[in-house]
Parts: sequence; structure tokens; C-alpha cells
Amino acid sequence: MNVIFLSKRKGSARQLNLAHPLTLSLIAGFALVILGSAFVLGVQLGRGAHGNLTLADPAGFGKVLAQQKQQISDLKQQLQLKVDAMAMRLGEMNAHVTRLDALGKRLTEMADIDSREFNFDRDPPTGGPEGEGVSAQIPDLSHMLGQLEQKVSLRESQLAALENVILARELKAEIHPEGRPVSSGFISSYFGEREDPFDGREAFHKGVDFAGDKGSSVVAVAAGVVTWAGERSGFGKLVEISHGDGYVTRYGHAERTLVTVGQTVTRGQPVALMGSTGRSTGPHVHFEVLRNGRQVDPLSFIGR
Repeated sequence: MNVIFLSKRKGSARQLNLAHPLTLSLIAGFALVILGSAFVLGVQLGRGAHGNLTLADPAGFGKVLAQQKQQISDLKQQLQLKVDAMAMRLGEMNAHVTRLDALGKRLTEMADIDSREFNFDRDPPTGGPEGEGVSAQIPDLSHMLGQLEQKVSLRESQLAALENVILARELKAEIHPEGRPVSSGFISSYFGEREDPFDGREAFHKGVDFAGDKGSSVVAVAAGVVTWAGERSGFGKLVEISHGDGYVTRYGHAERTLVTVGQTVTRGQPVALMGSTGRSTGPHVHFEVLRNGRQVDPLSFIGR
């Protein structure tokens, strides 16, 4: 094959025989120069990326791979340390839940509540011989944290309900009439049939009379709300207290009342001063206990 070159300046033509051995040698040499330059350029770029690492240095490649493996191992170790720290914290939280369970169980026993209603031993017991330790994994921790969250939520609701039950019992005990309406004095007349002190006829006495010194304190026998404080026919100056649960107490013949209607009082709080107002023969307090609107014997609430 011939290649023809034309010269515009000289107006002549020249031929180049590609099949000539010399021409083939020149083309091959030029191609080798290009390939060699590309190879040298690639080696220089490799050196820029990995320092002095070359294709002729397999030990260098091994060293780089070993460094990368060590970095991966270090990262895995750091991650495992964080996971172990989370597992330790999870164990501490479980210990707190265990103490809450013990507290709830003790409160249940102290309040004498059926353990089946507030069961703080719901989770089955676990244990066994100590075996080879296995590090916790992140999926395991997520599951354990979810279970612990449910357990804490359950214990919180149980303790809140238990607190409400105990508070309700304490409130019920506070509003239940109990004790004497005076700090000193003696019973001068009991509940039931008796002779009327004014006309001598047989009459039913609906309360208990406590005789004492004029002006001495008359106290509430339970917490409640004052529903009457003032004059009432037959009672003189009267204090009436509603305690809820159907209970009402009355304190009659007072010299002076110390509370007002709508006022909240506590057990033992003075509500009046002993006197002899109304239908009375001397200083005393007429004490009544009503249950659902009917007078009952106060002695069952006075006790000793």
C-alpha cells in the first residue's frame, strides 16, 4: 500500500510505501513510545495515590491491605465498646425496675391488697449457671430496650393505681367518724330511750351528751365540710359536718361556733366552744352521728 503526499509549493507528489520494512519499523517504534508514555503516566498517578507504592512492590500492597484491615478492626472494637456500655446501662435500668417491683410488692402487703390485683411478680423468674459471655448486639439491645420500656410503663401504671387505692383508703379513714368530740369531760346521757330532763316523759335520745366546762373546745371527729353553723331549734347553736359516704355529725348546744358553712375541717379541729344554748340544762355537747339520714349510736364510733 502506497500513501501519496502532494506539495502545493513545488507542485510535485511523493509516495510512501507502507509495506516497506523501514516504514513498518518507524510506525512500530512510534506506537511503543506512546504506550510507554501512557504506562509511565499511570505509574506516576499510582505513586501520587499510594505514596511510593508501585506494581513491582507486592509487599507494599500487602501492607496497605493490612492497615485497612486494622482500621476496620478498630472501628468494630469501638462500636462494640459503645454497645457494651449501652448493655451495662440497660442492666442498671433493669435493677431499678427490680427495686420498684420490690417497693410495689411491699406497699401491696402493707395496704393489705389482693396481690392478684397488683401483681409485681408478673414476669417469670429467670436464671441458670453462668456460661460463656456473649457480647450484646445492636438488634438484641433494641429488643431489650423495647421490653424494658413496656415493663417500666406497666410498673408506672400499677404504682399509680396502688397510690390511688392507698390515698382513697387514707381519705376514707379520715372522713370516717371516730373518737370523742371533746378532749375532756364525761358522758352524761347515752343514745336511746330515757326520761326527758324537762318533763320527765319517756323519750328517745338521738345522740350522746358529753358534759364539761363551759368554753372548752368541741372538735370534729372526722374530716368533712361544714353544712350548718348557727342556731337551730332545740339544738341551740349547732355545727353540722358532712363527711361523705353517707356520714354526718352534729355538735349541739355550743356557746359559740368557730367555723362557717362551706368550710373544710380536719379530724381534731375545734369547731365550737361548749355551752348550754337551746334546750339544755347545763354546759355539754349533744353529739349525733347520722348514716344515710338516720341517727345511729355514736358509741360505736367513739370507741374507748
